[in-house]
Amino acid sequence: MNFFNLLQSLDELLYEVMSWLVFYPITLWRTLVHPLKMMDYSDVEQGDTEDQQYTDTLSPPLFLLLSLIIVHAAELALIGTEAVVTSKIGLSALVSTNTDLIMLRIVSYSLFAVLMATRLLRARKVELTRATLRAPFYSQCYVVALLAILFGAATILIRLAHPWALVTGVALAFAALLWFGTLQTAWFVQHLKCSRLRAFGQASRAMVESIVAVLLLSNLFS
Repeated sequence: MNFFNLLQSLDELLYEVMSWLVFYPITLWRTLVHPLKMMDYSDVEQGDTEDQQYTDTLSPPLFLLLSLIIVHAAELALIGTEAVVTSKIGLSALVSTNTDLIMLRIVSYSLFAVLMATRLLRARKVELTRATLRAPFYSQCYVVALLAILFGAATILIRLAHPWALVTGVALAFAALLWFGTLQTAWFVQHLKCSRLRAFGQASRAMVESIVAVLLLSNLFS
């Protein structure tokens, strides 16, 4: 790569990173106000060519990643470094930097997205392939990012150890799960064209599978 190609690459990288300052708040606001519409929007975008996808928002996985980075930055500022980063016991020794911790967290939260998407395909009796899984996984990443923000805020409050912060953090965590579960029920109703009772059953099953998977992963690194 010659010097001019390097400059061009840096120019494109700088523009991409700076554009996040504009499109992250836009994506966050739209997902907060209209989460189901944003999930539908992601499904539609998957039908476009790659260079035409998500032109007015951030892509769902990128939105999830940036959300986790922001939450982690707040955690570092208010609480300090997570114990798993400094621990050298067992698999936690693999998480030696904050970057490693962010990667572990994006895998953990992505479990919600992939298991919800998998549950939908199985309920619709659609063959599970990389192609069929992609669209529902991407749409789930938008709302999982909000779940990560809410859970991250709850964790920070709990770790502050003040009585009011502990109560608020626990309440926020339960509220986040309730919101997420309600949203997933509506999502299954929309895509399965079924009763709310059946949709609730599918959403609850996927929620339990996701929470168990996350807890098992967390225990490996605790």
